Amino acid sequence: MSPPPMRSWAKESAFLSDPVQPVAESGETVLVTDRDRVVAELGPPRPGRAPLVADALLAKAVREGWISAPLMVSEGPPPRQPVTNWSELSRELEKDRDGR
Repeated sequence: MSPPPMRSWAKESAFLSDPVQPVAESGETVLVTDRDRVVAELGPPRPGRAPLVADALLAKAVREGWISAPLMVSEGPPPRQPVTNWSELSRELEKDRDGR
């Protein structure tokens, strides 16, 4: 069974985040009600939840098969693989310029 749809609201919704954030950060769950009927629960992120919304959405995309995770993860940029050295490049440039 797949998890329910995930949405995020940015900090612009301060009317909601200001009173809820301190309670949720303390580990409590906040019940959102409509005429005494619980319609949602708000609480701290579940264990393993990415701290950034973009990371969480990316993880959801991988789980649902929209994209695939990389086979190898490396640290930093890929290794440099020069196509040619400077002396060879310089000779080719000079050769090309002579033809003009």
